Amino acid sequence: MTGNHIAQFNVARLKYDIEDPRIADFVNNLNRVNAAAERSPGFVWRLREEAGDYTAVVDDDPMVIPNLSVWENVESLENFVFKTVHKRIYERRTEWFGVMEKMHLVMWPVESGHEPTVKEAWERLGHLNEHGSSGHAFGWDHIPSANLWRSTRCETSAA
Repeated sequence: MTGNHIAQFNVARLKYDIEDPRIADFVNNLNRVNAAAERSPGFVWRLREEAGDYTAVVDDDPMVIPNLSVWENVESLENFVFKTVHKRIYERRTEWFGVMEKMHLVMWPVESGHEPTVKEAWERLGHLNEHGSSGHAFGWDHIPSANLWRSTRCETSAA
């Protein structure tokens, strides 16, 4: 891998409208999880709206929620995802999100200081789905040192 940092993008499809009470626990924990990310060792940057969280429409679908961030390295990202409050929310994903037909998570190397766009991230995800893992776009299974994902993999659910 080239680049000094790692970008990650994941999308999830809501089962219910973002205003639906069945999604309330997810929505009510967004700020908490995002704050934990920003305090995590190795966190560099995350996409956000002016209001504070990025829940904008992706691919003209209001039910698809994007998440885009940059980390110093894969280990930092892996520790945040599987060793913080994020894990407790992630474990409840089937309550709020439906099954995605294709890969919904992609990572790729970025130069220090680069803030990827949703368009760039979407293109990387498309590349992963079309061509499989490579240095250009990959998932957890492409990183030999990443092991925490194996016990929480998404075999039947979205991110």
